[in-house]
Amino acid sequence: MVLYSSTMESAEEESLHDQSSEDEASELSDGELQEAFSKGLLKPGMNLLVEKNKKFVNNVEGLKQCLADFRKDLPWVERLDMTSLPAEDVLSKAEEKVPAGSNGELNADDDFQREMFFYRQGQATVLEALPLLKVHNVATKRPDDYFAEMAKSDQQMQKIRQKLLTKQMILERSEKAKKLREQRKFGKKVQTEVIQKRQKEKKAMMSAVKKYQKGMTDKLDFLEGDQKTAKNSSDGSKKALNKKGPNAKRKYKDQKFGFGGKKSGKKWNTKESFNDVSSFRAKMAHDKGMRKGKGGNKNKRPGKSVRRKMKGRS
Repeated sequence: MVLYSSTMESAEEESLHDQSSEDEASELSDGELQEAFSKGLLKPGMNLLVEKNKKFVNNVEGLKQCLADFRKDLPWVERLDMTSLPAEDVLSKAEEKVPAGSNGELNADDDFQREMFFYRQGQATVLEALPLLKVHNVATKRPDDYFAEMAKSDQQMQKIRQKLLTKQMILERSEKAKKLREQRKFGKKVQTEVIQKRQKEKKAMMSAVKKYQKGMTDKLDFLEGDQKTAKNSSDGSKKALNKKGPNAKRKYKDQKFGFGGKKSGKKWNTKESFNDVSSFRAKMAHDKGMRKGKGGNKNKRPGKSVRRKMKGRS
C-alpha cells in the first residue's frame, strides 16, 4: 500500500512537471514569435487558418425514437392539435382569379402571399376547432363576471401614466418655445423694417434740406413730415363722408317729420282756418247720430234717483 501511494504521488508530480514544461514552452514560443515579428521574419501567408468541414448527421432512427417518446395516446381535448388546409380565398374567388398556393405553388419569398396563406390556414383551423370544443363542453368566450388580476400593478400603471404626462408636457413646452421663437423672429423682422423705413425717411429729409440750402428748391414741405400725411388722411375721410350722404333711414325720417325748423304753434288757428267751415258736418257735431243701431241703449246705466228708488224697494 505504501509503494502504491508513492507511485501515485510520483505520477502526479510527473504530470504537473509536464504541464509546467508545456506552459514554459508555450511562453517561450510566444516570445520567439514576438522576436521574429519584430525582426521581420514573419511574413503574410505563412500561417493559414484551415476550416474543418462540418459533418451533418441525419440520425433517422434516433429522431424516430424521440418522436415515439413524445407521442402519447391522449384524447384530443388534452392535445388540442389540428392539421388543416387553408380556407377558401373569397377575394380571389370574387375577382375570378386563381388563389395563390392552390396548385401547391407558393412563393416563400413573397411576404404578403406567405402571411395570407398563414392567415387562411389559421382561419380554417378555427372554423374546425370551435365545433369540437363545443362538443367537449370547453368554453370559448369569457363570461361577463370574469375577474382576472392585471399583469401589471396599479403602481406600475401610475408610473407609466406619469411618464406619458411628462412626455406630453415636454412636447407642449417645446411647441410653446418654438412659437415664441417664431414670434421673436417676426418681431425682429418688423422692427428692422421700421428702422429701415425711418432711415430712408431721414435720408430723404436730409437730401431735401441740402437741396434747400443750396437754393435748388424753395419748398419747405419736408418740415411737415407725418403731420401732412395725417392731414391728408383726415381730409380724405371727411370728403368720403360728405360724398356718401345720408342713409335711407335718415331720408325717411326727413320725409316724415320734415327738416327741422319751427315746431311750436303748428296747430294754432289762423284767420283763414277760423273762417273755413267746409269740413263742418251738423250730423256729426256733438257726437250726435254716431252710435245708432239695434243695441245702442242696451247697457245704459240708470240715473241716481232711479237707483235710489230701486234700492229702497229692495
